[in-house]
Amino acid sequence: MEIPASLVKSLRDQTGAGMMECKSALLEAKGNIEEATTILRKRGLAQAAKKLGRSTSEGLIGSYIHAGGKIGVLVELNCESDFVARTDDFQNLLREVALQVAAANPTYVKREDVPADVLERERDIYRAQMAESGKPAAVIEKIIEGKLGAFYEQTVLVDQASIRDPKTTVNQLLQAAIAKLGENISVARFVRFKVGDAA
Repeated sequence: MEIPASLVKSLRDQTGAGMMECKSALLEAKGNIEEATTILRKRGLAQAAKKLGRSTSEGLIGSYIHAGGKIGVLVELNCESDFVARTDDFQNLLREVALQVAAANPTYVKREDVPADVLERERDIYRAQMAESGKPAAVIEKIIEGKLGAFYEQTVLVDQASIRDPKTTVNQLLQAAIAKLGENISVARFVRFKVGDAA
């Protein structure tokens, strides 16, 4: 099957994938651009997973000021090369992450950053809530793990639902950017200031 160059270009414009990848996906999808987009996304996420271990020593620090100067955010977003850090896609992602921090007020970047004593305190609270339930210990532990998942979604940046699209997590936004830009991307740290907050 012959794939027109215009169709390959259209898919490339939509996805940011390379020309040969687009052509291959279109051949596999028999010229159906929606199917080809899905194929590229699946491949991209597989490739993104492979890139996760790679070093991210370049990047940018972005800022966002909200609510008439009452809330301010600084975010360090890292990638593998200065070239990617200067792209519009990377800078737009940085702005989105800063906006997310301003609006959703996470406490930690990723689950591994949550101190063990904080997790144990949360577990103790959930155990106390379930103490009078009469449920078996194994069931209570499953409920506690479920509640911990909700705790992560509230306090951990990458687990939070995107403020723009609640069906997408911040981690999924990062994965999509990794797939599109072809480099590992990670949030190194953030700080959120609010007028009147002592912490």
